[in-house]
Amino acid sequence: MEPIRLGMVGGGQGSFIGAVHRIAARMDGHFRLVAGALASDPGRARDSAAELGLEPGRSYGHFAEMAEAESSRADGIQAVSIVAPNHVHAPAAIEFLRRGIHVICDKPLTATLDEAEALVAVAQTSRARFILTHNYTGYPLVRQAREMVTQGKIGTLRLVQVEYLQDWLTDAVESQGVKQAEWRSDPARAGLGGALGDIGTHAHNLAGFVTGLAVESLAADIQSFVPGRRLDDNAHVLLRYPGGVRGTLLCSQIAPGRENGLAIRIFGDAGGLEWHQQRPDALWYSPYGQPTQVLTRMGPGTGQTAAAASRVPAGHPEGYLEAFANIYADAAAALRTGVSPALLPGLEDGVAGMRFVAACVTSSRQNSAWVTP
Repeated sequence: MEPIRLGMVGGGQGSFIGAVHRIAARMDGHFRLVAGALASDPGRARDSAAELGLEPGRSYGHFAEMAEAESSRADGIQAVSIVAPNHVHAPAAIEFLRRGIHVICDKPLTATLDEAEALVAVAQTSRARFILTHNYTGYPLVRQAREMVTQGKIGTLRLVQVEYLQDWLTDAVESQGVKQAEWRSDPARAGLGGALGDIGTHAHNLAGFVTGLAVESLAADIQSFVPGRRLDDNAHVLLRYPGGVRGTLLCSQIAPGRENGLAIRIFGDAGGLEWHQQRPDALWYSPYGQPTQVLTRMGPGTGQTAAAASRVPAGHPEGYLEAFANIYADAAAALRTGVSPALLPGLEDGVAGMRFVAACVTSSRQNSAWVTP
């Protein structure tokens, strides 16, 4: 099949996540980048496009210009990746959805819950699809864990513990010229949540993906430990799920020694599961009263769901980029067939993440009162 013609909003020179999206999009040959509004500065946008080999006439100074021009071309983009800061997500997605161009958007969904609801209203009237890149759901053994929970391998769920710990904002690097920290610490560009929006939404989504449960209520205690920082850099959240299941979520970007410490532990009345993003090819399975087993990607004890998300045999490490590419592969299947794979995150997941952030902020302002997302 011909690759899907892809555009990109944001992701120009100096962008970490833009480069990740481009690698993920082309890893399996499903997409070809042909156009972009790669930066808010027109000169940097042109330079970025030239580095990527885009035609000069398909480098745009603004996403609205790109949406209008590409929707008028016979060979125009069929989908767009939005990898700009959070405050750009809603207005850019709306422009493309209104023109029937599919949207693949980085998380969180938007900067505010109001923007999320406006985006949903437009998406519901568009013939185009919206896909959210909660990339950690693309790991084979995360999908294996979800399957095992669904199959009752750990019995009736009781406890969910999820954490996402980083250390890169331990100092006030946003005032030291670190671009990625500058916008993430700016409420006008990042929205209500700092660490909550950046990594807390990933942890929240991962817990829901593996367990199949949605948070009923939460109580949050959030902080900005670095003096002068305008958004949270640390959060502790208690979670209540349906059926009496209880959970905890910890996200922090001021935890020295933790580079990208995303982990989840789930316990039922018949066993437990544990997975760590920094050791992604291992899943710890502990049947109650029996020795703990370490399941490996493509190894004994794993099923077809994990195998379908793998590219190389057991013992050959796969990681972050491959997991991200699984989201793009699923997205390509959805765009070509019109049917979204069950594992593919979308608008509903994005809105749930925005409600989670808003509820955490409200709870913390009310002295950690219980709030319904």
